[in-house]
Amino acid sequence: MNSCTMDSPLGPLQLLSDSGALWAIHFPEQHNGAPDTPDDSVLQRARYQLQEYFAGTRRHFDLPLAPRGSPFQQQVWQVLQSIPYGELRSYRDIALALRRPTASRAVGAANGRNPLPIVIPCHRVIGSNGQLTGYAGGLDLKHTLLCLEGAQLQGRLEIQP
Repeated sequence: MNSCTMDSPLGPLQLLSDSGALWAIHFPEQHNGAPDTPDDSVLQRARYQLQEYFAGTRRHFDLPLAPRGSPFQQQVWQVLQSIPYGELRSYRDIALALRRPTASRAVGAANGRNPLPIVIPCHRVIGSNGQLTGYAGGLDLKHTLLCLEGAQLQGRLEIQP
């Protein structure tokens, strides 16, 4: 496992790679204490692309990804990657895209277990009532990311626990 920490508008992010693919991004309170191995090419690319994203010049990530999760979680994360920059979807929208219309809660659970936040844009998923709900980095960070992307948040500024 390789690791590096980068500064971001969200605080220091820890990037983790293994076998030539990015497998996790940790928010500050999630850092696992692994020593930095900054010479890893995947981590260098990820750091550069994240810097571009935060600068507003990157809308899509082009990185080898290897998120670890169940087959259902993998399916959810695949659908999340299809949500366009600055757009929002509900948990129900994701369930419908999976052809599992009653799986909204399971989609929410998988969304919450996303090991690659930002790159796999789970922050673009909101409650069916249009409110900002749930985010591993906290709702303030979710709001920050959506504002960075210029998401249409009118009527959605109330953050629900």
